[in-house]
Amino acid sequence: MSAIIPKISRLSSRVVRILGCNPGPMTLQGTNTYLIGTGKRRALIDAGDDNTPEYIQSLSSVLQQENAVLEHIIVTHWHHDHVGGVKDVCDLSNNGCKIWKYRREDLDSLPDGIVLNFLTDGQEFLLEGATLRIVHTPGHTTDHVALSLVEEDALFSGDCILGEGTAVFEDLHDYMLSLNKILKLKPSCIYPGHGPVIMDPISKVQYYIDHRNEREAQILEVLRNESDKSFTEMDLVENLYKEVPKQLHQAAAVNIFHHLNKLHKEKKILRNQDDRWQFNEVSKL
Repeated sequence: MSAIIPKISRLSSRVVRILGCNPGPMTLQGTNTYLIGTGKRRALIDAGDDNTPEYIQSLSSVLQQENAVLEHIIVTHWHHDHVGGVKDVCDLSNNGCKIWKYRREDLDSLPDGIVLNFLTDGQEFLLEGATLRIVHTPGHTTDHVALSLVEEDALFSGDCILGEGTAVFEDLHDYMLSLNKILKLKPSCIYPGHGPVIMDPISKVQYYIDHRNEREAQILEVLRNESDKSFTEMDLVENLYKEVPKQLHQAAAVNIFHHLNKLHKEKKILRNQDDRWQFNEVSKL
C-alpha cells in the first residue's frame, strides 16, 4: 500500500512539499512539488500537472502563509506531470518569475507567453536560506536534472529515483551513469518527484542499480535458456513481471525494450526482422 502524503508538508526549515493532486498509476500519490528558501523570494521545483485547481489552491495558501513570492520555477524534466502546471503557477504568482529547464531540442515548447530559460550542469540558485545546485541526470529523459540542496546535503531527485517502486527511463546506459553519479554525491536524504521522502538514500540508489543489473541478467537467462525461440518485449514482461499489475505492463515493456537495446548493442542478443529478440549463440564464443 502506498504511503499517505498530505497535500502540504513542511519537511525542513527550507523545504515545503506541495502535492500535485494528480494521483495515478504512474504518478503514485501525485507529483511532489517543493517550495525552497526561507525569505520572501523563493524557488518552486516542478509545477505539477495542468487543470488541477486543488493544487493551485494549496500552493496559493502556502505562499500566503509564508509571505512569499516565486522568483524561479525549476522543472526537473519535460514530462507533463511536472511541467503541465507552469502556466497556472505563473498566473498565480503574477510577478514575472523565471521558468528554468535543461534543454531538450524537440520538446521545449511551453504555453504562449511563457519564456523558458535553460539550465546548465552545476548552475547554482542562491536563495535566502538555501542554495540549489543543478545536477544533470539524463536517462529517465535526456533533459532530466536533480537538484542538490547544499545546506542540507539533500537531493531533489525528480523521476530519476522515486519514493516507492522503480523508475522508467529513455536510455538505460545514461540512466545507470546518473544513478552512479547520485551515489557518489552521498546525499543525506532524497526528496523524490513522487512518493515519500527517502531517508536511506544510499541503500535506495544501490537497490536501483542492483535491480537494473538483476533485470538484465533475468532477461539474458530467459533468452539463453530458450535460445531456439524469439520473444517480444511483452513476452518478457509476462515472464518477468508476474507480480506487477496489468495496467503497469506497458510501462514495464518500455523498460524491457531499453534493456534489450543495450544487450543488442553489446551483441549479446539478436533482433530479427519481425522485431523479436533472441539470444546470440555467437556471444558464447
